[in-house]
Amino acid sequence: MSKVLVVADNAKVTAELVAAAGSAVVVESKSARAVAEYAKNNSFDAVFVAATMDGKEFAARIAIALDSGIITDAIAVDSNFVTTQSNFGGSYTVKAKVNRGIPVITLRPNSVEPASQIPETIKLEGDDNSLVTIKSVKPKVKGARPELAEAKIVVSGGRGIDGDWSAVEKFADSLGAAIGASRAAVDAGWCSHDLQVGQTGKSVSPDLYVACGISGAIQHKAGMQTSKNIVVINKDPEAPLFEIADFGIVGDLASVLSKASELINARK
Repeated sequence: MSKVLVVADNAKVTAELVAAAGSAVVVESKSARAVAEYAKNNSFDAVFVAATMDGKEFAARIAIALDSGIITDAIAVDSNFVTTQSNFGGSYTVKAKVNRGIPVITLRPNSVEPASQIPETIKLEGDDNSLVTIKSVKPKVKGARPELAEAKIVVSGGRGIDGDWSAVEKFADSLGAAIGASRAAVDAGWCSHDLQVGQTGKSVSPDLYVACGISGAIQHKAGMQTSKNIVVINKDPEAPLFEIADFGIVGDLASVLSKASELINARK
């Protein structure tokens, strides 16, 4: 059986990485060099890291320290470390394998069911001799909604909301969902970039993705194509996103969301 090293993230994402690995040793460290040395000294066959913004940056530094290849944004990994990726807005499914060194693989959150148990975490200390000194760190104040990249349900707003998030937020809260946005909504200044879903934003793979007033440019599809169920609400019946929708509603966005929120809350 292969030996896989998993770099810990939060409990849920770590459990997903362990499930993808089959069995694993879990480590927590801020030093890519320490992770790389531990992987080499203990003859690990692969290193798994979460495909978050920070995770992919950290994985790249691990790969450099190992002088190994790296694969990012995998949605599945087999026992021979052949990965599956969804690229170019889901137009292509790619199989890839690292052909030099210990493979470093980042797995997209929500791609696999989490393991029921995770091993005890080993803490690794180390110094990467960084050329950058961090003067201060201020954590972002988290709201009551789930984090976008890890949420099981995502409700996103686009150009069609015309800057009014009230109906989208009410609907998202009725589902306990995270809120996302298209690039058009971000560029219009209606929300911050950290909510953007797409090629130049975050990639998500929730159980349910609801697109509200989003036409569906290829760049947006690239960030949400692997969602398990896609619902599209748009007044334009020719919106490209309907092509990949599991369920589509053509109608006035505010009316549809208001009625949906009312029915969901009534069921609760």
